[in-house]
Amino acid sequence: MISGIQSMSRSESSTEQTIKCREECRSTIELSPKIRYVGIINRFGRTLAGQLRKGVVPLFKPEEARNEFFIEATRSQLRKNFETSIGKTCYTFTENEKVKILTISKEDNFYYVTIDNDASSEEISKIIELIRSSTYNKN
Repeated sequence: MISGIQSMSRSESSTEQTIKCREECRSTIELSPKIRYVGIINRFGRTLAGQLRKGVVPLFKPEEARNEFFIEATRSQLRKNFETSIGKTCYTFTENEKVKILTISKEDNFYYVTIDNDASSEEISKIIELIRSSTYNKN
């Protein structure tokens, strides 16, 4: 009986975490019309929640997205090996021909944010600051 109660608590906790992550994605995508997608990814590359801007066609196929998130999670874990030397990674930014990708550290997870390619440096800086300030205010 006790193990059943513990399982239920874990399940409820997981559901609450999922709801919280979904809400964070929804509120983050509303920060700028240049944000295409916001996902919260765990350290293993698993998507905890994600939100695509209305009307946006995804660039990745589902399998490509899973692989991309795994690669970013792996990169993030590898960077942790250097934290004592250079400090914690606050964010990473990758510019591709079709999209700009921003990852922002959040506890054991990270935000994976895609941004329209025509976003200016100023708009990107504003997005980074808005996400970081809203993330740190919640922790």
